[in-house]
Amino acid sequence: MSQNPIAVHFQQSLAALQRAADDTALLAAASDIAVTIIDALRSGNKVLLIGNGGSAADAQHIASEIVGRYRKERPGYAAIALTTDTSALTAISNDYGFERIFCRQIESLGRPGDVLLALSTSGRSPNILTALDAARRLGLVTVGFTGLKGQSLREVCDRLFVAPSDDTPVIQQIHMTAAHAICDTVERALADGGSGT
Repeated sequence: MSQNPIAVHFQQSLAALQRAADDTALLAAASDIAVTIIDALRSGNKVLLIGNGGSAADAQHIASEIVGRYRKERPGYAAIALTTDTSALTAISNDYGFERIFCRQIESLGRPGDVLLALSTSGRSPNILTALDAARRLGLVTVGFTGLKGQSLREVCDRLFVAPSDDTPVIQQIHMTAAHAICDTVERALADGGSGT
């Protein structure tokens, strides 16, 4: 009798999350990203977020946790998902090409000291790589979220979180678990006046 595919998915997700929870370097990377975001927001800067497909939805989700709230009542913090403006996305894609849909927005909205958080499970999406290059050139702090096959992003990211999986859905689940932990850390630190770590 074959195994229940839903149960298999839960088991694979649980195993990947356990690998992440046991990985001290991965946990340290998440803490470093939280501190990077805390420092930027304290300095009056903002977080810009990008991704494709499910990662675009994750970018919006993370931005909403920063702008709205994660758990605590507190002031809103500045975060913008560059995945949401259909007029900008289609105009830029039409006029400049799909590779520049995020890059052009970063050139327009990004300022030195802002954080660009780029989610790419593969680490190879041309529009993500172009955006990271532009962000570095403009003095933004670059943060990448990827999976095991995306470690080449280290070349263009100041901080990199690598989910211990090469399965896209599992990578995205780990990304959101890490993002929630980071949002919690950011919120606590800014509310308490400490570093949060």
